[in-house]
Amino acid sequence: MRIVKTVAAMQRLARRWQTQGVRVGFVPTLGYLHAGHMSLVARARRIVGPRGRVVVSIYVNPTQFGPHEDLSRYPRDFARDKKSCRAAGVDVIFAPGDGEMYPQNGDGAYSTYVVEETLSRGMEGASRPTHFRGVTTIVAKLFNVVLPEVAVFGAKDFQQAAVVQRMVRDLNFPLKIIVAPTHREPDGLAMSSRNKYLSPVQREQAVVLSQALQLASKIVKHKPVSAATLKKQLERLIAAQSEARLDYLEFFDPQTLQPVKTVGQGTQMALAVFFGKTRLIDNNKL
Repeated sequence: MRIVKTVAAMQRLARRWQTQGVRVGFVPTLGYLHAGHMSLVARARRIVGPRGRVVVSIYVNPTQFGPHEDLSRYPRDFARDKKSCRAAGVDVIFAPGDGEMYPQNGDGAYSTYVVEETLSRGMEGASRPTHFRGVTTIVAKLFNVVLPEVAVFGAKDFQQAAVVQRMVRDLNFPLKIIVAPTHREPDGLAMSSRNKYLSPVQREQAVVLSQALQLASKIVKHKPVSAATLKKQLERLIAAQSEARLDYLEFFDPQTLQPVKTVGQGTQMALAVFFGKTRLIDNNKL
């Protein structure tokens, strides 16, 4: 396994693979890898095959964090990440620094960003106004550096995956986006690097996110219901957890991401809940 830290070196390698006809699968991450990330790596490997190359990027991207979010304390363990990647058969870890990804211009500023203006407005976009500008910018840059044939994202970040898919389509990136299923703990909690922050009590209560999804799915299984009515019922479920504070809970069309007034089978549900300072997200198709 090779570790590459500069844009120039990664692009040279990617161009060589292109000329050799080597298929490249890419998994972009913030690091602090867990089994969910490794499932994305396994998916990329299945797609490109044993003769292809799988690249994992490890970069805590500052532009997708708001001014009062957890950039400085976001968990990092590069030594552990290397072991996980090596065990999973990753060919290259691309681990750039801020100076590589956001080079300063003559005026001392980085000034070019990629913005998706429709799918990114609600939910995560409303709660974290600059988040998706940072996501689309860094993902576009990584695509231009790694030059993958396919990139694999997790379904836990449903809106992010939708925004990236729209960006790829609208800007004619020559690659395919794969969205792999959410990887969960045995009790149903979606795997996340931020789960590390949870106290024992918060960890126990955090399963309420998946419980809310399951309850909603059960309720709409036999007949559609009012979104307002269902939301109130799920809000009561979440409020019963002493450590939980709901950020948002939305029902929407999975293609347009537009809110719906009536919830039925096929409606997408997403929610974000704070446990102390830790904010967790989850979603599912009902």
